[in-house]
Amino acid sequence: MNPYETDKLLAEYLLFHYASPEQVIPAGLPEMGLSAEFPIRTVAQTLQKDLLPAPARALDVGCAVGRASFELARHCREVIGVDFSQRFVAAANAVKDSGYAEFNRCEEGHLATALRNFLPSEIDRRRVHFEVGDAMHLRAGLGLFDVVHAANLIDRLSDPLRFLRQLPRLVRPGGQLILTSPYTWLEDYTPQGNWLGGFHENGRPVTTFERLKRELPDFLLLSTKDLPFLIREHARKYQWSIAQATVWVRR
Repeated sequence: MNPYETDKLLAEYLLFHYASPEQVIPAGLPEMGLSAEFPIRTVAQTLQKDLLPAPARALDVGCAVGRASFELARHCREVIGVDFSQRFVAAANAVKDSGYAEFNRCEEGHLATALRNFLPSEIDRRRVHFEVGDAMHLRAGLGLFDVVHAANLIDRLSDPLRFLRQLPRLVRPGGQLILTSPYTWLEDYTPQGNWLGGFHENGRPVTTFERLKRELPDFLLLSTKDLPFLIREHARKYQWSIAQATVWVRR
């Protein structure tokens, strides 16, 4: 079964996207606060707002339960969020309709705390549209975008290069591409032959960052930034990772 259709992953991602720092950070570890609200930071700390036209369009590929899509709506008149998980898209649409996210935060075993968190009222939810789709086979007719955002997506695709090769037809000249990833290559998701990095080629190591520069000839690298993030599984178990954000502009 696709893990992204399970109750467990849905609850964890809703928490990851919509919880406040106080609801996620372990007690006594306030320094971990910089790892909270990752989907918000993938927009707030990377988007080059001065490069956006008015009005702007954005595409959020691998949007999961939608928090970054709503953040993009602060700056873009139209945002399309696409995810392969039907349950994630349904959850994102529920937030769009109601203005809040409801989810259970696992504490221990079957013990959980019910939470309801509201989106900021200044975000115009009407600007956002969510749909089910495959990042490696994005539908025709999407058009051109001023921003394409793909957070922690490429190392969860079976063929990430197929996704990258679609980008020139999606990002308008002068538009921005925002990629984030911790580059956690696992054969559970990506056959080793399709990894973008993390291996030797002709006797030399190949990193994902190096490979991205090679595989995105139509884009100019603007900046890089480390974005730590924390995924809470339960009250005493967390996953702490550091994604690299790369921001590009279409030549």
